[in-house]
Amino acid sequence: MIRFHYTDKEIEKILKTLTIVIDTRENVNGHILDYLHQKGIPIKNQKLDTGDYGCMIPKNEELGIPRDIYLDSRVERKAHMDEITGNLQKDTQTAFENELIRSKDIPFTLIVEDLKGYEKMLKGQYRSKYNPLALLGRLNTFKAKYGFEIVYLDNKYSGNWIYYHFYYRAKLYLKTGIF
Repeated sequence: MIRFHYTDKEIEKILKTLTIVIDTRENVNGHILDYLHQKGIPIKNQKLDTGDYGCMIPKNEELGIPRDIYLDSRVERKAHMDEITGNLQKDTQTAFENELIRSKDIPFTLIVEDLKGYEKMLKGQYRSKYNPLALLGRLNTFKAKYGFEIVYLDNKYSGNWIYYHFYYRAKLYLKTGIF
């Protein structure tokens, strides 16, 4: 197996080019785009097979990167608990589960842009008539079955969370020679 060893300075230089890949079907994400633009973080709009966000390191022949490198990691964003309960209705559940099946073999995180989302789920504070314990059970069963995590956060931190989620994963991969 071929492994590359980068110095800390080279890793820093590579990470400055880290590009957030946004699925072309992702919408109503102005707050995330604003954060990324404000911080000068490169973005690329591209169809993703799973998730709303991914990342890549662009080709950099000076540092021995002969082609774009895409990380096998995805983030799926839900704007609120109603979007999750909507995805788990009988007529829409298959599409949501298919998304989880496609992402089963890669690190996958579902972010819910509601800091109190977990509390709202337990209290049934959403439009759906979905029983709170049934919803909790369904999500935890999916998490166990498909190996993903759910993060609840205020939407003003979504752009930051997405960027640093990928930044530190890429940094680890570069330090350990995974790519």
